[in-house]
Amino acid sequence: MDVQTHVQTGTRAVHANGIDIHVVQAGRGEPLVLLHGGLVSTNPKWAGAPIAYATYMDVLAQHFHVIAPDTRASGRTVHPGGAVTFDQLVDDVLALVDVLGLDRPLIAGFSEGALTATILGIRSPGSVRAIVSHAGYDMLNPQARSFHMMRQMLGGSPDAVEADPDASARFFGRSDQMRAMFELMKADEDEGQGEGHWKQYLRLAFDRTTRSPGYTFDDLRRIGAPTLILVGDRDDFCSVEEAVTSYRALQDGELAVLPDTGHLITPAGIDATIDFLTRRGASGR
Repeated sequence: MDVQTHVQTGTRAVHANGIDIHVVQAGRGEPLVLLHGGLVSTNPKWAGAPIAYATYMDVLAQHFHVIAPDTRASGRTVHPGGAVTFDQLVDDVLALVDVLGLDRPLIAGFSEGALTATILGIRSPGSVRAIVSHAGYDMLNPQARSFHMMRQMLGGSPDAVEADPDASARFFGRSDQMRAMFELMKADEDEGQGEGHWKQYLRLAFDRTTRSPGYTFDDLRRIGAPTLILVGDRDDFCSVEEAVTSYRALQDGELAVLPDTGHLITPAGIDATIDFLTRRGASGR
């Protein structure tokens, strides 16, 4: 698949669930709500980063009408205060779908965005036609190793009880690639919401990513829409074994394991997403 980065996109603020949600839209066709992962946003400055959909907006826009919101408290979507839970993120997406008048759109997400999409499918089975959960099921395991990893990344220790932005900066400073991504996150968050906001973003992310969201693999049985579980075979957060558990719990599921792939969005992952949504989206009507 050829990757391009020059498709024109439009941005707008949509008032939904009590906040103004910053949304990037591109393309025509069936609506696809696209949910970004943690640390990133819809900002085009993320194009080229291996954990961001921004790299592939143009490719997806060739097939769908892409609606990509900034998660509450990230990018340009301002959060008025208090904790930000996964249930609240689901409420934001459901409200956005309602305000935009979308009729059972497709939905896809990566990492944190995939977990939001999955919980939305659990809570509101009839609201979407098909779901792609790309590396977003790990936290359905109450004993997920991801909780310890996120405490280490955002709090400086596997036993951390709160975020430590300085410790997080040291963690991401262990390699040039990680340091560059962290600096991009800081610039993105501060550009969108003011100097130093990146620290508050990490605090809010710590609170929701270091503990169970309140749903387990058993809850996947409540999802009625066709759902793709997508993962790389070298993903440090989402294991292949947990992917199989998720797949087997679904009413109408498919499983795709990408070879030689970690916790990343790759061209092969985008191809699998497009293929699934094109094939199964219509069947979810």
